[in-house]
Parts: sequence; structure tokens; C-alpha cells
Amino acid sequence: MRVPFMSLGPGPDTPDVRAAIDRVIARGWFILGPEVEAFEAEFAAVSGARYAVGVGSGTDALALSLRGLGVGPGDEVITSPLSAAFSALAIRMAGATPVFADLDPQRLTVDPAAVEAAITPRTRALLPVHLYGQAADMPALQTLATRYRLAMIEDACQAHGATSAGRPVGTFGECGAFSFYPTKNLAALGDGGAVITNDAALAARLRRLRNGGQSDRYHHPEFGVNSRLDEIQAAILRARLPFLPGWTTKRRELAGKYRHALAGAAVVLPPECDPGHVYHLFVALTGARDRLLDHLAARGVGALVHYPIPVPRQGAFADSPATCPVADRVCAEVCSLPLHPRLDDDALAFVAAAVAEWRI
Repeated sequence: MRVPFMSLGPGPDTPDVRAAIDRVIARGWFILGPEVEAFEAEFAAVSGARYAVGVGSGTDALALSLRGLGVGPGDEVITSPLSAAFSALAIRMAGATPVFADLDPQRLTVDPAAVEAAITPRTRALLPVHLYGQAADMPALQTLATRYRLAMIEDACQAHGATSAGRPVGTFGECGAFSFYPTKNLAALGDGGAVITNDAALAARLRRLRNGGQSDRYHHPEFGVNSRLDEIQAAILRARLPFLPGWTTKRRELAGKYRHALAGAAVVLPPECDPGHVYHLFVALTGARDRLLDHLAARGVGALVHYPIPVPRQGAFADSPATCPVADRVCAEVCSLPLHPRLDDDALAFVAAAVAEWRI
């Protein structure tokens, strides 16, 4: 048996996706039309927010959120050192400076105590990352945002449908940003993103900013960008959105089976700190990661690393130095095992057995 890390080929949603694409082609309207409007309303409803604004990518969702809240040059934004670099790149895109706070070693998201220690007079916003499908400690972070009068933009790009203390992610702060990159829990067949918010004025400004800063056709009262969710991608997302609850249930079931099967294995599994975890990825930690990856590859198991380099150690952030020993350790030890809704029990048992037989 061979078990690839994931499968992006046609699945049970294929007829609905094809019908959605055909509908858009037949209509002949491809940018900012009825599919985007309908998806925005539907995604807002399932995300627990009043508004959603579709944009070109998850990175743009973060950057435009910051700009929409007035965060820019001279401001600092505290975020996680463990994420795709795009989380911090979005802060740079808004003209602000990323500041990295170390991790809670259990959740692998920013430690609220480290966040508080990083606050300075220049801090304008918090940008926690809900990593691998597990929410950051949002009640604690919301308390800090209120105490220090900071804006909060949640990076929920890996957390579609996740909750923290029973509340949907993306609804604790001013807004939440989502990605629909093809590997996400809710995925387009290309790039795309969205911002959710309960603030009508912010939603209106985001709609202007994504469309060149236009207040109406050919009138640009402020500097904006071209970051518009395509009609075809919006239609695909509408077709897939009803599948998301079932896919999430399947991810949680698979994660539970992994936890049971790997209870005695020579790896450390980060705990599920909140039942709202949606398992975008299933990760394991070991001080001999490269040897484990070689072992799994030899057994025919596809495993990846998310993420091998702490963000503040990337060259792009050389002018934002940070001491994050927990992040350094995690990046040296973490690897991701196959987990997706189409992974069957036999494949999971095969992967788990390959991990369980490995010894440091």
C-alpha cells in the first residue's frame, strides 16, 4: 500500500462543482457578480458573522483587514512565529511591523503571556493564527485586546468551522481572515479568501479596498488593490460549503483514531485543547523527525513538514528579530501525517502502524 499525503482529485462533490462551473460559464459574468454575493451571505451565516467579503487570497484577507482597520506604517502587530510566512507577510503588505510572540507548547499557537510581554506603545493589533485547525486561546487574547485597546484580526486560514470555547473563530476580534487555497478544509480550485466581520463599516471599506478603492465605478477616493474573488471560485465554494460539516466530522473521527492507534508510539501528539479543533492537519513531534520521515517514505507513506523554519528566522523578517525557543523546537520536530476526508480506515491503520513500528 502507498498512502499519499492528500488527494485533490475528483470526489463526491464533483457533480455539484461541475454544475456550479457550468452555471457561471452559461451566465457569462465572471467578476463580482451574483455568485460572490451569494457565497458571501452563505459563508457569513455558517461562520457566525453578519458579513463576509470575498477577496483574492487568504493573504489579501489579512492585509486588507489590517488596512481596513487603519493599521499601517509605524504600527506593530503581534503574531505567531509558527505559521506559513504569509501571515506575517500580510502585516508587511499593510505597511506595519510584525512582532513575534512565542508559542503555548500545548496548543502550538501564540502564548497569551508572551503576547502581553511583547506589547509596546507602538502595538496596534494582535494577529493570532489558528494553527492546524486548533484555535488559539481566544478568551485570553480577547481579554488582552480589550485591556490594551488593540484591534484583533484572526488568521483562520486553517480553521474553517472551528470554535474556541464554543464560539466561532473569526468572531472574537474585529474580523477573521480565511483562505480557500486548494488544500484547505473548504477549498477552491485555485486561490481565494474571505474576511468575516460584524462591523458594517469595516465590511463596506473592505469591499472598496478589494476593488481598487472604488466608491463607485471610476471613482477611487482611496488607494485600493485588485483582489476580487472570481465568480467561478465563488460558485465552487458554494457547491462545497454544504459538504463542510460532514468533512469536519470525518476529520475529527480520523484524528481520534490516530490518537488511539498512536498512544504508545515514539512521537508526541499535541493535545486537543478545545473540542472545536477541525484538524486541517494532524501533526506529530519527535526529536528525530528526519529519520521518521525517511522511515515513512520507505513504507510508502507521504508525510510533510508544516513548518520547518520559524517565521522570524526567514530572511524576509531579518529586521524583526525575536527569541522564540518553543517555536524553534517545534519547527525542528513537527511533521504532518496524512489526514483528509477521503482517507479510509485501512489507509489510516497502515500509516499508524508505520509510525508505531518506528523507534528512535
